[in-house]
Amino acid sequence: MDARSLPPFEAARGGLLVSTDPARLDLDAVQRWLAGSYWSPGIPRDTVRRAFEGSLGFGVYEGRRQLGVARVVSDGATFAYLCDVFVDEPARGRGLCTWLVECARAHPSLQGLRRWLLATRDAHEVYRRLGFQPLARPEGWMELAVPDIYLRAEARG
Repeated sequence: MDARSLPPFEAARGGLLVSTDPARLDLDAVQRWLAGSYWSPGIPRDTVRRAFEGSLGFGVYEGRRQLGVARVVSDGATFAYLCDVFVDEPARGRGLCTWLVECARAHPSLQGLRRWLLATRDAHEVYRRLGFQPLARPEGWMELAVPDIYLRAEARG
């Protein structure tokens, strides 16, 4: 799926907007949020840009101000990986994370998928309410992970 060729998907609610329009994304804010997160500490801006260019980004906005973000990596046919879900600290407690995920699941190009995956350290209950469950057979899954890759690169400078 080439997300860049898709028309923007939008949903509005109570003065807020969720949009996949890449022109709306504030990548500077997204980079600051992700660089401070536990899952991508120190991520460079160029890496964030490339990640969003190669996937489907969802921003939530109040007027022109971006309040949160989510990203879906998918082939558009069988599989989607939900990642980089983040809501700015002052905007939390308003259900924006839930709404972002609901909008991602409702996107027309992400229908009929056999599997959605995500990884979280501490938001299991949020995602459980949205239908996500622990892996049925975790012994069948493997990973190759380098969690501090951005910090190492930064240190090499």
